[in-house]
Amino acid sequence: MTLYLRHYWKDERLSFQSTNNRSMTFDGRLIKKIWVPDVFFVHSKRSFIHDTTMENIMLRVYPDGNVLFSLRITVSAMCFMDFSRFPLDTQNCSLELESYAYNEDDLMLYWKKGNESLKTDEHISLSQFFIEEFSASSGLALYSSTGWYNRLFINFILRRHIFFFLLQSYFPAMLMVMLSWVSFWIDRRAVPARVSLGITTVLTMSTIITGVSASMPQVSYIKAVDVYLWISFLFVFLSVIEYAAVNYLTTVEERKQLKRRGKVKEQGIIS
Repeated sequence: MTLYLRHYWKDERLSFQSTNNRSMTFDGRLIKKIWVPDVFFVHSKRSFIHDTTMENIMLRVYPDGNVLFSLRITVSAMCFMDFSRFPLDTQNCSLELESYAYNEDDLMLYWKKGNESLKTDEHISLSQFFIEEFSASSGLALYSSTGWYNRLFINFILRRHIFFFLLQSYFPAMLMVMLSWVSFWIDRRAVPARVSLGITTVLTMSTIITGVSASMPQVSYIKAVDVYLWISFLFVFLSVIEYAAVNYLTTVEERKQLKRRGKVKEQGIIS
């Protein structure tokens, strides 16, 4: 996620006299010389401040000591997801901000305008998810050695786009099951045709299952797509077993008929 993170606070030590009550704007070089909040992203795996062509940092100081500190950040954060209903799942993710050194006795963090503090492009979209809702909230985090800390949350409700998985997994599996049923209309004596069709559908289903599993996180529970694919695989596999059973029963029946014909001939010769 790329975002503009804006901090507001008041530091009377930075107040100054101004006849027209206009603010003063500075770049990132002044940041190291004044106090700024040490906010960090709790579950961040990787984050950085953009620096093209200069560091994307802005500091604006008002005559009464109010300060606006803005920076442009890209964050790769962790989200705990439940894939049991994949790809029909809806995920709840949050981006959490917290002070690293200052607990609630030293620093209070809060959203300046509540949910209105969060603004985004109306046409924002993700390749796999549709953003149903995002909201702001706050809470406290307890660390046994240092105490309570204020924590801010940006909550997202993400619903997965299913059309991609319909094209890549569901429709091909459905067609393979229907193709395996074609062998029911092929003459049972056409062994090469029925065997090759059955083996082809089984191998294709195995390839689809392997491809879906390779593109998914390795989890220890069953997903909805696993249930669908393995049931489809079972139908395809049973169609092969059905031909094996039919072929065996046909062979047994033909042997019985040959024995009957042999007995009839023997009786005819004796009579």
